[in-house]
Amino acid sequence: MEQRDQNNMTEEPKKKYKLQEVLPDPLYESVVVGKFINHVMKKGKKTVARKIVYSAFEDIKKQTKRDPLEVFETALNNVTPSMEVRSKRVGGATYQVPMKVNKKRAISLTMRWINDCARSKKGRPMYQRLSEEILNASNNEGDAIKKKDNMHRMAKANKAFAYLAK
Repeated sequence: MEQRDQNNMTEEPKKKYKLQEVLPDPLYESVVVGKFINHVMKKGKKTVARKIVYSAFEDIKKQTKRDPLEVFETALNNVTPSMEVRSKRVGGATYQVPMKVNKKRAISLTMRWINDCARSKKGRPMYQRLSEEILNASNNEGDAIKKKDNMHRMAKANKAFAYLAK
């Protein structure tokens, strides 16, 4: 028993993994757009994902006569959550505990929500669905905004369990 405890104390802590650096996309020279292209990408087909995102940006430019990068960043800011609920097990009961969202996770959730909401709509090409979802998000409308509001509503409803947060 004692020998096992000594071995645990001498073990080195796990090494942190190195995050892969996301390259900025070649057309807009933005890391955020490069990340979004990676979120849209399926089965490693990056050129297809680029075409979809660039076509969506062109569609936004035609509809709004504004810089699509500016509209996209506004949409990201509008959809980014500040609170989320996480399950925590305490004494046999599971509680939904509201917690602040880490910045990297918030950006990841935002891009995932916009992409998923665009994919869930059927009947039109992906670039049109994506441009519509980005435009709606920039105007504080649409399914991605509903997801964010839902998450905030759940966090507010479970505020009583905030003391269980780390």
